[in-house]
Amino acid sequence: MLVDAPFARWITEGEGHPVPGAEGGTPARRFASWERTVQSRTNAWAPARGQFLPWPPSLGTPPWGLRRELEHGGSRRGTRYRIVSLRAHSAEALRARYARLLELVVDGEPAALYVGSAALPRHVTLVLPGDEPRALRVYEPASGQTGALTEEAFATARLGLGGWDRPWILLQPTGHRRASGGLPSRPAWAPLLAPEPSPDLLREGSRSGPAVRPSSSA
Repeated sequence: MLVDAPFARWITEGEGHPVPGAEGGTPARRFASWERTVQSRTNAWAPARGQFLPWPPSLGTPPWGLRRELEHGGSRRGTRYRIVSLRAHSAEALRARYARLLELVVDGEPAALYVGSAALPRHVTLVLPGDEPRALRVYEPASGQTGALTEEAFATARLGLGGWDRPWILLQPTGHRRASGGLPSRPAWAPLLAPEPSPDLLREGSRSGPAVRPSSSA
């Protein structure tokens, strides 16, 4: 909805061309219908870019399924994402990661943050640009509300998102998007036509901390 205005109008107003998989007579029903449609894609068993990785259904949405959804319609066209494990990050490393998010998260290019207990990731939220230059917001689907995502709460594992405090996994934009300019967004059900980015565009790993893996009730 953040990157596709006609789709957003269909969900919120019921105006425009009906979207298969987002049926219903009210905004809440269309939204819920689309949630189920997205979940059927993100939670479908599939290899993670050539790897076969188990993900317990009890943990909800697998990170690679969510990455695929973000790259194929949930963000501006051409945006790529990487999966970053936060579980072993120190407070200092989390502060550095937060600073990097301030650089990478812009309108139409959100990040996804998995939060949970000390033992397991349990819930997925969406990180958005803040109302001020050095701030971030977070959409929390359990409440349907957005609020501030502060550096202090992020670094000290006191997030309080959906009842969970600890950051576990981050799906963040790689930052190479600027090479693809202002191409229009495409619906999530449309095929991805853009090629994989050239390796020389993916320099984010050299500018921030460790990468990779294990979420959710979304």
